[in-house]
Amino acid sequence: MWADSLLASERAHLVRLSLWAMASIVAGTAVFLLPRVVRGSSALLRHFALQTVAWGTVVLVVVWAAWSSVGLRDLGRARHLERLLWLNCGLDVGCIAVGATLAVACWTLGRRWGGVGAGIGIITQGAALLWLDLVFANALAGLV
Repeated sequence: MWADSLLASERAHLVRLSLWAMASIVAGTAVFLLPRVVRGSSALLRHFALQTVAWGTVVLVVVWAAWSSVGLRDLGRARHLERLLWLNCGLDVGCIAVGATLAVACWTLGRRWGGVGAGIGIITQGAALLWLDLVFANALAGLV
C-alpha cells in the first residue's frame, strides 16, 4: 500500500512536470513568433521565449527519461528519491539566483535587453520548477 502511494505521487509529479514543459514550449514559441506577426522585434521577449522553449524541452526530455525508471520503491530507494528531490530544490534556487544575477548585470552594465529577458526566463523556469518540486516534497514527506 505504501509503495503504491509513493508510485502514484511520483507519477503525478512527472505528469505535472511534463504539463509545465509542454506549456513552456507552446508559450515560448508563441512569444517568439508574436513580434514577427505584429511587426517589431523585442530582444527582451525573444530571449525570454528562447529560454522558455529551451527549458521546456530539457524538462520534457528529463521527464521522458525518468518515466521509464519509475517503479515501486523500498524505504532506502524512497529516501534516495527524497534526497534527490531536495538537491533539485537547491538547484532550482540556484537557477533563480543565476537568472536574477544575469538580469541585473545585463541591465546595470549596459541596458542589454536580451540578457534581461534571458534572466527573467531563467527566473520563471527556476521558480516554477521549485514550486513543482516542493509540491512533490510535501507529498513525499507524508510517505517517507
